[in-house]
Amino acid sequence: MAVVQKWREGMSSDNVKGLVLALSSSLFIGASFIVKKKGLKKAGASGIRAGVGGYSYLLEPLWWAGMITMVVGEIANFAAYAFAPAILVTPLGALSIIISAVLAHIILRERLHTFGILGCILCVVGSTTIVLHAPQERQIESVTEVWDLATESGFLFYTALVLTAVFILIYQFVPQYGQTHIMVYIGVCSLVGSISVMSVKALGIALKLTFSGTNQLVYPQTWAFTLVVITCVLTQMNYLNKALDTFNTAVVSPIYYVMFTSLTILASVIMFKDWDGQSPTQILTEMCGFVTILSGTFLLHKTKDMADGPGLSTSLSMRSLKHEEDDGFSEGIPLKRQDT
Repeated sequence: MAVVQKWREGMSSDNVKGLVLALSSSLFIGASFIVKKKGLKKAGASGIRAGVGGYSYLLEPLWWAGMITMVVGEIANFAAYAFAPAILVTPLGALSIIISAVLAHIILRERLHTFGILGCILCVVGSTTIVLHAPQERQIESVTEVWDLATESGFLFYTALVLTAVFILIYQFVPQYGQTHIMVYIGVCSLVGSISVMSVKALGIALKLTFSGTNQLVYPQTWAFTLVVITCVLTQMNYLNKALDTFNTAVVSPIYYVMFTSLTILASVIMFKDWDGQSPTQILTEMCGFVTILSGTFLLHKTKDMADGPGLSTSLSMRSLKHEEDDGFSEGIPLKRQDT
């Protein structure tokens, strides 16, 4: 209780706004995974699947409904980064994992095991731990100040590593392993996502300052961040669609969350120096919270194809056959796609 009281007293109004926006974002994004997956499956039944390079889903209204839902969530997420540090906003994406897993269990018949429920609880506990010990938002007066942070040697080195890894994945690994190894598509999404979040935060700060009376649209740095955001988001959406169409939603969501959150927190610590004003105890507590979230997502991943009760083998076989009949392809093995 003392920690909660201290958190209430020390948390700024900006952090509270960021927290509320982040929670709303997770609700919309978690639901969007399911709606988009339904649209991708429906489009794949009558055209070329997104997982093998098709774009028939662009003509599917259900996919657009999911996309609009995700856009609403991303807008809320965008606004959250303008008010709160990434180390507070990003881990709350664990809620989208829970929503996605539960809805996948109900709507897509992707079974959620008892240990999967425990994984959801661990995600909530870990997120709560991080929220209670999150640092205050750094006070920034101009977008040029953000640009100075982005052009420091440490973040430039990180950006160079990310771009190199992304190009290697796209041109070397995607053609050979994209359909069989989920980490290829998710790796591209997560690496690009860590850069996009930093740019989103910079753009959000610029817009917040502009709306408060200090026009930041006159600075070329604002438009440079805008260009980076558009490029990164389009890349993320393309490869996330491929991952969702090829692999099980209950696996894509947690793995994407873990990689995206880890890299985003790393990028934020390097660029915005979130941990500079915190004690070693606070940092260690935040890391423990994050490890708790990782444990929860691991349970969700490992128990995705498990069923309660003695008839486990029969249940898995029947469900695998059911997926083949409904989808035209198998999702029986989440990390390596089966050939039908």
